[in-house]
Amino acid sequence: MTTCYQLYIGGAWRDATGGATFPAINPVNQQAWADLPQANAEDVDAAVSAAREAFDGGWKDTNGLTRATLMQRLAELLESDAERMAQLETTDNGKVIRETRVQMRFAARNYRYFAGWADKLQGDSIPLDRAELVDFTTREPRGVAALITSWNSPMAILANKLAPALAAGCTVVIKPSEMASVTTLAFAELSERAGFPPGVINVVTGDGSVGAALTAHSGIDLISFTGGTATGKAISRIAAEHLTPVTLELGGKSANIVFADADLKQAVTGAVAGIFAAAGQTCIAGSRLLVQRDIYDQVVAQVCERARVIRVGDPRDESTEMGPVATKAQHRRVLDFIDRARTQGAKLAAGGGVPQGDVYGRGYFVEPTVFSDVASDSELAQEEVFGPVLAIIPFETEEQAIAIANGTAYGLVAGLWTQNLARAHRVARQLQVGGVWVNTYRTNAAQAPFGGVKASGTGRERGLHALDEYLEIKNLMIDLSNEARDPFAIRT
Repeated sequence: MTTCYQLYIGGAWRDATGGATFPAINPVNQQAWADLPQANAEDVDAAVSAAREAFDGGWKDTNGLTRATLMQRLAELLESDAERMAQLETTDNGKVIRETRVQMRFAARNYRYFAGWADKLQGDSIPLDRAELVDFTTREPRGVAALITSWNSPMAILANKLAPALAAGCTVVIKPSEMASVTTLAFAELSERAGFPPGVINVVTGDGSVGAALTAHSGIDLISFTGGTATGKAISRIAAEHLTPVTLELGGKSANIVFADADLKQAVTGAVAGIFAAAGQTCIAGSRLLVQRDIYDQVVAQVCERARVIRVGDPRDESTEMGPVATKAQHRRVLDFIDRARTQGAKLAAGGGVPQGDVYGRGYFVEPTVFSDVASDSELAQEEVFGPVLAIIPFETEEQAIAIANGTAYGLVAGLWTQNLARAHRVARQLQVGGVWVNTYRTNAAQAPFGGVKASGTGRERGLHALDEYLEIKNLMIDLSNEARDPFAIRT
């Protein structure tokens, strides 16, 4: 039996204009389990109008304490409903239940963290050359933000955007991926229960035409997008028509670099977690494992040994370590990458296909796959697979490792495994990425800024820096002298 959902616009639940719907598909068995509204441009316009009315009608002037109180209440509701929300997300995108539980609580942590900033958005007093001039700044909300999220971690990604937006005093229109929309609509129910005024949070669902209508809308003051680089570029082009600011969290081809002096047990665990957790469907996946030649054979053997015993299965099963990839199209894409890598000179060291068994034949499963001796300029080393496929690349020197790590279009994150603290600092400074982990991987914190450079995007999420994406700086200068002046004189 499928559950039917509605759009959430202006504090009201409503069907999409025209009544069109589309199914949510469970990647474990390819069965439809929810019915979702397919919005159109008219629905998008209604949502943007509702957000504008809420912003101008009082939300932008709501004091920080009130916003913080609502955000804390939302965090409490998300924490108390974490199990149900985790089950919904696991059913929607195939991520193992142990991870979606953690992600619900991490999302709640983000709302709590930014709630703490909501009443602390002070400006600066700026001393000028002339004593009779008083100058200061204020930080004011940008307005209506379009928040567009991906299918791999809908609630975690949304928290990265919505928490600072609410703290800053913005209103929002959320457009989740059509591949995983259920938890976003369920979350809208929590925001309603938390007491947010109508129109502060709006949700429209549907295919890419909904996102296109939203990003092209003249009533949008800011766009924050998480997803593929090609889509990010398209959004930037559309936003340029209105000079709309854009924050982009895009793809990655992250290097996990293991030096010969690393703690190998720790490094191998980090390498396995970096690529096979979430079935490799994360922008921060350590999909390139760079290993110093002295320990190369040893690390390859240990990584393959670990990959072969990963428990692949139903993500709702507590013992499962890796579930399916989320969609039919992604399943085909990953398998095609594997097939091409086999013909392009890489050595298949583990996995390489669909797991055997009836349960796997009904879903979008892929074996944890390892290729060794991968050329650093090959497709597998350059392009984002977004699946459980690891490319292991040997290197000789520190300088070579840095060159290989920087030798892609992407620049999201990187990992370093070494016991040499001086090396860690030295290499980290030279890596063209937005973040570096040393002797850990896929470790996140609400306080730590996250984002990339190059083709991995622009702007930052999480941490204090994320607030700047949703705030404008206004400068106020006051002349206290009461002196008559020459109207044509230059004043400094």
